Amino acid sequence: MSTRLKRVALHTLGCKLNYAETDTLAQRFEEAGYETIAFNEPADVYVINSCSVTENADTECRQLVRRVKKINPESKVVVTGCYAELKPERLKTISGIDLVIGNRNKFNVVSQVERHAHNEAIQNESVLGPISFQPSYSYASRTRSFLKVQDGCDYNCTFCTIPLARGLSRSASIADVLKQVDTLAQKGVKEIVLTGINLGDFGFGPARDVSMRKTEHFLDLLKALDNCSNIVRFRVSSVEPNLMSDAIIKFIAHSQRFAPHVHMPLQSGSDEILKRMKRRYKSDLYRERVAAIKSLMPHAAIGCDVIVGFPGEHSGYFNETEGLLKELEVSYLHVFSYSERVNTPATALEGKVSVQECRIRSNQLRKLSELKLQQFSAAFHLSQRPVLWEQPHNGKIRGYTDNYIRVQSVNHLNAAGEIQPTTLFWDDEQKAMWALE
Repeated sequence: MSTRLKRVALHTLGCKLNYAETDTLAQRFEEAGYETIAFNEPADVYVINSCSVTENADTECRQLVRRVKKINPESKVVVTGCYAELKPERLKTISGIDLVIGNRNKFNVVSQVERHAHNEAIQNESVLGPISFQPSYSYASRTRSFLKVQDGCDYNCTFCTIPLARGLSRSASIADVLKQVDTLAQKGVKEIVLTGINLGDFGFGPARDVSMRKTEHFLDLLKALDNCSNIVRFRVSSVEPNLMSDAIIKFIAHSQRFAPHVHMPLQSGSDEILKRMKRRYKSDLYRERVAAIKSLMPHAAIGCDVIVGFPGEHSGYFNETEGLLKELEVSYLHVFSYSERVNTPATALEGKVSVQECRIRSNQLRKLSELKLQQFSAAFHLSQRPVLWEQPHNGKIRGYTDNYIRVQSVNHLNAAGEIQPTTLFWDDEQKAMWALE
């Protein structure tokens, strides 16, 4: 008589790094004999990998817990990740949560779940304890993988809780990254997206010490990966403008495998607000970086993050941001409304911006983002770009070009997981890019 495997379901809130780590947690459960299932199915254990950047982290966690407890009232619910690291006591007050595990101990989640199931006491983890580097990669799509190569941050931007939630900057070694790449290539992955909290700061070892000097740099990593013939395409996720050097830009422009796609957080186009945020650059540097990228890669996609409503951002400073974004050849924006985070210096700054005004500014920039993305995409009408096709759904298949244009088709349904040269057709009525059949 067969015994049913225990079932675990995992859900991710937040960034690409969290997605990579969630898949690693799923692998840990599978290695321990669990069956992983969808989050909306009856499971014995539900794991929520939380985010501190998400504006409504507390509300989202409560809603998810209520949902899974309706599916299986007898299930064990675990919350881990950044919000669990920063707000464990608040999470413990939410009815239905059985375990709260911060980032420092998240990769031991299986043993903690097992001990909890046997009513063993679980020692509270030390908030002051060291955090090691834990390699992770996502593998859900089977075509593209997010590979974590760096974690933590040494910067202290006044609005950010990430250093508190994830600790100091630390990285895998290049040798270990190459091993992970080989594993993903054997699984059939065609594109790897390098991810981290402060990716351009790659270089400190796995057991990072404050006194430790860098022995490897981000550019060294890119060069090593460019020689990996077993992966067709690499993509770089977010890199700070002050770390996006001319050497890195030139390398990506002339590389064999790196996609012409850069994401650089701007946060504000006002130098005064950048100063209040304690960002490590001014708007002129950002302008120079965009110009350098476009001069070498006119076809490159450039994305950026923007925060509206930071304390002290009066209408004139917001207009500086909007004006700069209109001027720059960026392709799309990720727009965030500022919200206070406990234990961050920004909470003490004067000049609070109302929620209503934040919403107005956010909507303005989101409309600008839509326009910029449409203009960027339409410029490639009837041109040919390599497209990595994903899994078909509802009679369509979608994919991304090397320069991050979303493409859809009804005639490439058998091309999932393949990178194919594709002639693009911009449909101006639908505001969408199609493969020319």
